Amino acid sequence: MKNKTEAYSNDATEHPRDDKPKPYLCTVCNKGFTWKGNLNVHRRRHTEENWYSCSQCEKRFRCQSYLRMHMNIHSSKYQCSECGNCFQGNRDLMRHKLIHSGERPFECSVCSKRFTKSSDLAVHSRIHSGEKPYKCHVCDKAFNQSGNLNRHTRIHSGAKPYKCEVYSQAFSLREHLSVHKRVHTGQKPYKCHVCDMAFSQSGHLNTHVRVHTGEKPYRCSLCSKSFSCFSILQTHKLYLHSNRRPYHCPYCGKQFKTNVELKSHVCVHTDAKPYSCRHCSDRFRWFDQLKQHLLKSHNEGTWFTCDVCEKKFIRRHDLNIHSVRHEDVKPYVCSDCPKRYFLAAELKSHHLVHTDYKQFCCVLCCKFFKRKQEVVRHFKRCAKKLGCSRPFLF
Repeated sequence: MKNKTEAYSNDATEHPRDDKPKPYLCTVCNKGFTWKGNLNVHRRRHTEENWYSCSQCEKRFRCQSYLRMHMNIHSSKYQCSECGNCFQGNRDLMRHKLIHSGERPFECSVCSKRFTKSSDLAVHSRIHSGEKPYKCHVCDKAFNQSGNLNRHTRIHSGAKPYKCEVYSQAFSLREHLSVHKRVHTGQKPYKCHVCDMAFSQSGHLNTHVRVHTGEKPYRCSLCSKSFSCFSILQTHKLYLHSNRRPYHCPYCGKQFKTNVELKSHVCVHTDAKPYSCRHCSDRFRWFDQLKQHLLKSHNEGTWFTCDVCEKKFIRRHDLNIHSVRHEDVKPYVCSDCPKRYFLAAELKSHHLVHTDYKQFCCVLCCKFFKRKQEVVRHFKRCAKKLGCSRPFLF
């Protein structure tokens, strides 16, 4: 078995066919092919034109032969007798049966980790060698798997082939669409073992668990402040330790730190309302507005109700913030005065009273304010005095 395993390992890591000439190059990713027909098939990966769709599920394939193989799953032609899973071909079924038998014939020569498939061993071996043979032709970012490169190229092309049938939202990855569908189904398979709170994504559960443990593994290298979530750390660095604003408005030239802020600002110029109701002709600028409309007008969706006062909310996050008001404890205490607050955001806003720092600026008169609400009210007054056609431009 050892000799057989080593033979398989050599086949997995060495590619004797790579010596053949590949004169046909893809103009998108520069991948070479020996035959022109293979290049034509490969091009459909980037354009997704003339793809073949499965009549029983949402999957699409660039070759008709791939579609025929996929249909074997629906016809249960190759079905595992132990777990009932169906596969495209007999080869896939044989590989799957190794899971039930526990056999892993392919062993890594570095860490002795074993695999059921030689392809998995080949991918794993790149962890030790550091090999990343798949490079992006736009930003030269390298990947150790071709699938990761294909998903990465959609960042540059903007392709979002996976669309939601309810809200017409599009996604670049199938797994993102699957997670989004849980918004409509209400499915939350990940539950906290401490408070039984449920989440639609495993990453949200992992972040939530740190509320109970108090763990903050992400530390800022500039001010040594720690955070429980990596995205919060990135936002902290962007807003407090960086003045970079790479996103420019094409209409007024205003600069923003994040793409989300830019998209929110551009709607002011275009009056775009991308979210449409599938029951009536109403359109909305924000997703929360559409969600609120579906709940109030069409009774579609789920309200989050407070157990104490029975007040209803669209988002669970808003309910959690509201529920704190019914508690007797105000855990956030000001270090400069004896005032206490329910929320950390309220304490942060209160700290501005003890400082002279003014971070919000009116774009019309360049006057600075401590709070965002103050500059919004001032901006509206300035716009009316100057006779601006759009008094709510801010």
